[in-house]
Amino acid sequence: MIVYHGSNIAVEKPRLVPQNRFLDFGKGFYTTENKDQAIAFAEKVYRRRKDGAPTVSMYELDENVAFATCEFIRFDKPDEAWLDFVFEHRGGTYQGKIYELTYGPVANDDIFATFTFYAGGELTKEETINRLKVKELYNQLVFSSERAISFLTFTGSF
Repeated sequence: MIVYHGSNIAVEKPRLVPQNRFLDFGKGFYTTENKDQAIAFAEKVYRRRKDGAPTVSMYELDENVAFATCEFIRFDKPDEAWLDFVFEHRGGTYQGKIYELTYGPVANDDIFATFTFYAGGELTKEETINRLKVKELYNQLVFSSERAISFLTFTGSF
């Protein structure tokens, strides 16, 4: 499996760094299988930091070994379990099991309004999931431990 990480610098040696905000799957090193998504994120990071250049780092991952070795959870679509997991992580209230690898759809900025309506009680869980299903949701694979990161092999950047 090839995964990409968008940033303002090449990241040859991924590492876990403190985060200043709550993200979909909690703390970790975020990657995606979608090259276009990584490029867009690299541009976003560059605009925010105003340093470096939009850069996408590529990694090879033997997912069979990594997924069998690490504590792993997978969400194949935006369903109730995914919604609860992301909503609690984004709200800073998640108290469940910490996984070393988490795979699933991205709750990106395009669906922020849907989450806001859900958080405000204006949408039920079912309505929220139905609205998310019509959006094109990209995937993400998050590495949340040093052991999980050790399965990544840097193959280059652009």
